[in-house]
Amino acid sequence: MSLEPPLSPLTPEALNAIDSTPGHLPVPPDAMARKARFWDRIARRYAADPVADPAGYEATLLRVQGLLGAHQNVLELGCGTGSTALRLAPYAGQWLGTDISAGMITIAHEKLAATPVPQLRFALADAEAPAFGSGRWDVVTAFNLLHLVDDLEQTLNVALQALKPGGLFIAKTPCLREMNPVAAWLLPLALPLMRAIGAAPQVRFFNSAALEAALRQRGFDIEAVERHGRRGKDIRVFIVARKPLATC
Repeated sequence: MSLEPPLSPLTPEALNAIDSTPGHLPVPPDAMARKARFWDRIARRYAADPVADPAGYEATLLRVQGLLGAHQNVLELGCGTGSTALRLAPYAGQWLGTDISAGMITIAHEKLAATPVPQLRFALADAEAPAFGSGRWDVVTAFNLLHLVDDLEQTLNVALQALKPGGLFIAKTPCLREMNPVAAWLLPLALPLMRAIGAAPQVRFFNSAALEAALRQRGFDIEAVERHGRRGKDIRVFIVARKPLATC
């Protein structure tokens, strides 16, 4: 499967124009520091954690590969330490992985240095800040991100604005309202205390239906809703949505 209509590659000049300084995108530093604090602190531990469901992860990678093309320019929101970008970027024309955490981006650069991928770059950026250009990207991805943002609607607006008409938004998101009833009741009660002591990030609770509704409200057309998990109940929903083509 590919995007339609045919899409042009992003030139190095256009990529460079996005960066205000090497490896950074222009966002308010105070806001970024506040939101990045938890992730900076746990970045090394996060990088060392194994994938919880390897078979499900591989199924998602294979599915996304089928949506990419050699002439497509991909923006990844919330790339973390870059593991997924390193796997998928070879199937795209250009891939820019972004994350709010300098600690995560540092590790991503280390991984890229160890395993060079010519199409891949990483930059520090806030997924909720409109710093990615308008109508510039063929594909925008958000893997394990949307439940962690302060403002879901704003993040979806940023993705929609960044996409070219006809471009794809690809997301995989834990829908925490779909956990077992006891966990879904206890976790929201415990999180404020956990956040107060620095043991947890901001977390949003919604189910797949609510996420789909939010995407439609922003103007996306949903093309696929899937579950790729291979271990028990899968609360991580995989969604492919398209920005409508411009109308005359």
